[in-house]
Amino acid sequence: MKKLLLTAAAMLSAATLFAQNDIYYSFSFPHPEHHEAEVGLRIGGLESGPLRVRMSRSSAGRYATHEFGKNIYNVKAFSEAGTPITVKQIEGDVYEIANHGASVKITYTLFANWTDGTYASIDASHAHLNMPAAVLWAEGMDERPVHFLFKDLDKNGWHVSTQLKAEGNDAFYAPNFQYMMDSPAELSASKESSWEVSNPDGKKQGIHLSIHSDDGQPVIDNFAKMVQKMVLEEQAVFGELPAYDFGNYTFLDDVYPANDGDGMEHRNSTCIVHMLDKVEGNELKMMSTFSHEYFHSWNVKRIRPKSLEPFNFEHANMSNELWFAEGFTQYYGGLVLVRAGFHTSEEYGQTLAGLLNAVLNQPGAAKYPAVQMSRYSVFADAGVSIDPNNNNNIFTSYYYYGGAIALALDLRLRADYHLTLDDYMRNVWLTMGKVMKPYTIPDLQKVLATTTKDPKFAADFFNKYVYGIEKNDYTALLAKAGMVVRKAKPGKGWIGNIGSAVSRSRSGQVYTVETDGVTILNSTALNSPLYKAGIDAGDLITSVDGSSITSFVKLAFLAGAKKPGDKISVTFKNRTGTHNTTIEVVENPELEVVPIETIGQQLTAEQADFRKAWLTSKVK
Repeated sequence: MKKLLLTAAAMLSAATLFAQNDIYYSFSFPHPEHHEAEVGLRIGGLESGPLRVRMSRSSAGRYATHEFGKNIYNVKAFSEAGTPITVKQIEGDVYEIANHGASVKITYTLFANWTDGTYASIDASHAHLNMPAAVLWAEGMDERPVHFLFKDLDKNGWHVSTQLKAEGNDAFYAPNFQYMMDSPAELSASKESSWEVSNPDGKKQGIHLSIHSDDGQPVIDNFAKMVQKMVLEEQAVFGELPAYDFGNYTFLDDVYPANDGDGMEHRNSTCIVHMLDKVEGNELKMMSTFSHEYFHSWNVKRIRPKSLEPFNFEHANMSNELWFAEGFTQYYGGLVLVRAGFHTSEEYGQTLAGLLNAVLNQPGAAKYPAVQMSRYSVFADAGVSIDPNNNNNIFTSYYYYGGAIALALDLRLRADYHLTLDDYMRNVWLTMGKVMKPYTIPDLQKVLATTTKDPKFAADFFNKYVYGIEKNDYTALLAKAGMVVRKAKPGKGWIGNIGSAVSRSRSGQVYTVETDGVTILNSTALNSPLYKAGIDAGDLITSVDGSSITSFVKLAFLAGAKKPGDKISVTFKNRTGTHNTTIEVVENPELEVVPIETIGQQLTAEQADFRKAWLTSKVK
């Protein structure tokens, strides 16, 4: 009996020590209308020596640097007895407590007023918390369990939606630092709809849709049925759902016109933000983000690039593999919506055209490979710099670059090997994702070689289209499915990509109208007529063929009215004075992809079978 009592005492002592080593956060919202929260952080089990706590400079799913530290203030520290302790700010986002006891309580005020997938926002309607933007964290304590207590929920009429594990009484749990930082929380009067999905082994998992919007419950329930169809199509690609931690996956969506649209993947959830007035009437528009982000629960969160494992929250995270992690996800995001019946093959042609225009008409893709474009994410992925860049000429989004590579690989596997990209993705999942083995690009090539039983093809494909800048013959590949690649505006004049979606500035504009002309804000595209004429960002176009220019619409109209080979006279100003030049108009290079039968040609039986195998539902 004595021995048993000693054992019990030892167990109690161990349990007490474990609890002391846990980290505890509390969030209260006394005045949410002013976009502030009061945050408390308790850290126990401390040894002697300085304690450093800091804010993050990056966020899971974002690859550039962010300055979250600017939005916390009133940082104070106290002993367990409540005695104030000196806190020294040693960097903009790093604080040090040199002298402390076995435990420390830290408090601070969080300001949050930007609703997207990266930052945090607080107002009278909700607290939208992305953890890297919201929590001070202690260095060197990555394996400690973390607990959250959210206060003032009843007062504000909120409940909590999150992938954090519920502990009861408004308390939640994360097993470690990385899980905490990957767990957004939406505190609001959101409406929810839930269902279960079974894997082939019979195991069921809960899928939850939580939407903060001005819609009624029937609208949310109806939208949930659409999301269910998408979930099943993506399950069919891989053959199974991932084993979600705690058996649940949660879609978080905030819908409001003043939001900044975004989607951010997490291990067992996704944080989606829509710039819409409500869900009703916008369901199809919203599905593209849901489709893309849910695919990430396999590709990125479990099929994990070694370069992002573990994710470093102190600086930007560079990866060679985003053409696959984001780009292949981009491809499937559109494909599964066709398979689920939400888009027609004609509508899907518009999606495919976006991929083709990115890789065939943008200067960046002509000069740089997909691997290099992936590395540029540390500058391109919503970073904090405000000075102009030359992205029009040196960058092509790894989303579209990788999406075009995925399209070509899918069509080539179907045509040449009687395989599909689904087969390849399933093998990548089983080889690396399901067992959480971080991958490198050679690993992806090896799986392609194994899938096709053709190492020569795999090496050739990666060398040309991933490491190299060669482009697949999309016209020939899409023709096998009865899809025609052609000029979108044949015979129409074009002088450059001012005003196009691929050349937006941070403000969303590419020109500004002044009383005496139109100012170009971004770099003009390499080898475009404007570029060859020496016109670039900052220049003011005042007239075309003697007609004054007072709007971008007029500038685009005058150029589009010309035929390729026509010449127009342009007057423009810059800091060296007023200049007159002649520009030779070229044909608009924009491409479109259309089903062959929509342009009066015959869809063959072979093409119809190919398209059906590619675009129809895979749910059994």
